[in-house]
Amino acid sequence: MIMLSQDAYPTRTQSSAAILARHEPVVYEDEIRANESACLTATQRSSYQQNGFLLMPELFNQEEVGYLFDAMQGMREEFTHAGRKEVIAEPGSGEVRSIFNVHRLNEIFANLVRDPRVLDVAREILGSEVYIHQSRINYKPGFTGKEFYWHSDFETWHSEDGMPAMRALSCSILLTDNSDCNGPLMLIPGSHHHYVSCMGETPDENYKTSLKKQDVGVPDQILLRYLADMGGIKSCSGKAGSVVFFDCNTMHGSNGNITPYPRSNVFFVYNSIENQLELPKGGLTPRPEFVATREGIAPLSPRELAID
Repeated sequence: MIMLSQDAYPTRTQSSAAILARHEPVVYEDEIRANESACLTATQRSSYQQNGFLLMPELFNQEEVGYLFDAMQGMREEFTHAGRKEVIAEPGSGEVRSIFNVHRLNEIFANLVRDPRVLDVAREILGSEVYIHQSRINYKPGFTGKEFYWHSDFETWHSEDGMPAMRALSCSILLTDNSDCNGPLMLIPGSHHHYVSCMGETPDENYKTSLKKQDVGVPDQILLRYLADMGGIKSCSGKAGSVVFFDCNTMHGSNGNITPYPRSNVFFVYNSIENQLELPKGGLTPRPEFVATREGIAPLSPRELAID
């Protein structure tokens, strides 16, 4: 990693947008597990390196999906009217948009983050032990599920959480079928090689509105068009049980869902244990623990998912 004396990824501090160079690897050398068998093929590693994401179809079987789906629905029923800070409502309809911190609120998801099928991929790509920076379920209900506008997660995590470097990834486990019609994850291949610095100033406690609809840290449309013209747009549709891993700096978003069929996925953000959060930029107050982990950080150890 290149160590720089000043912020290599400035954003939200200027009146114009820009594309800046990336300074970290995409796929790290995995020195800790150099003598263990890799869980990714050379082709998969190369695809992730080049495109910034990897879709692994039906990594979890239908019995496991049913077990996880029931846990997800149980959380929705339990927390909908509980007034929990971790529950984010859809603008307008008031339906549950997201539940955060699920790996600490639910034992089943606490075990799922340790399942070797996802944990070992994260450790292999990031080349280190990892912990959970953030976890959430995105429900995107049928008919009323709102869009998630284009963004780079790292731009937000760097600015609002103080994440130093691009050494994190998201793992999206599909708990319903994600079709081309019900608002699947869309990614711009190759966009992770370019850091998009955004215009605007971040208000304190921005998360209270941004988790419902992001208005700050939104990339410039001309730069989005430039990235899409270079890499295209990939829709990550797949059967329930499939998993998408994507780099923290990959530009992504999703359309609203006006079909009758919900698109529900659980997201785990794995961060390198060597990339723990510093202070947010611009003197912002750190976001709360349920959005960005700072406490009780320890490397995750593998544990196979057990169906009761």
